[in-house]
Amino acid sequence: MSSTQGARARARIEVTAAIKDEARRQLAAEGAAKLSLRAVARELGMVSSALYRYFPSRDDLLTALIIDAYNSVGEAAEAAQHTATAPVQRWVAVCEAVRTWALAHPHEYALIYGSPVPGYTAPQTTVPPAARVGLVLIGIVRDALKGPGITFPPLPAELRPEAERLTADIAPDLPPAVGAALVAAWAQLFGLVGFELFGQFNRVVEDREPFFRHAADRLAHGVGLRG
Repeated sequence: MSSTQGARARARIEVTAAIKDEARRQLAAEGAAKLSLRAVARELGMVSSALYRYFPSRDDLLTALIIDAYNSVGEAAEAAQHTATAPVQRWVAVCEAVRTWALAHPHEYALIYGSPVPGYTAPQTTVPPAARVGLVLIGIVRDALKGPGITFPPLPAELRPEAERLTADIAPDLPPAVGAALVAAWAQLFGLVGFELFGQFNRVVEDREPFFRHAADRLAHGVGLRG
């Protein structure tokens, strides 16, 4: 790559980052539904036509922000799993990392786990980043199954066909009872975080950190982890 091409590539990276930063500021101020490429361009002192060379549409910009947010919380979860060795402690550490990230990035959390943005449909490119936290939790259970073992959660007969189907999709090497429990725990984890972030715990839960840690510990035991 020539020095000129290298300078252009660096400039594009810098401008792209500036566009995303301004878009995140607008998310915080106005919400995702009101995100506007024209408004972003205006705040950056750019003409709209120049910004369209980086993001052809609002949906393209939203997709970039969504992927960045999923990757950011995913990286936090992946790093946290290495801060402990016992399965339950690894699980709780990951859950706490998700909560910490959400409290530090409330508007990005709302973008990926809040209400859908009207008129926007997420493309398939968002799926791998969105799976990162779930894959970390699955990995912890998989390691426990190979090592100290797990206690299989109860599985009602009426749920077995669905449990077999979803487990085949997300973790075919795990027993269906564990797969179903993992999906339930994944939903409950983000429900706990969302309740705290969006105010449903106001005047209900005051000492939230130990409350969350206990709830995360219960989720770990719910998927069969021991200890």
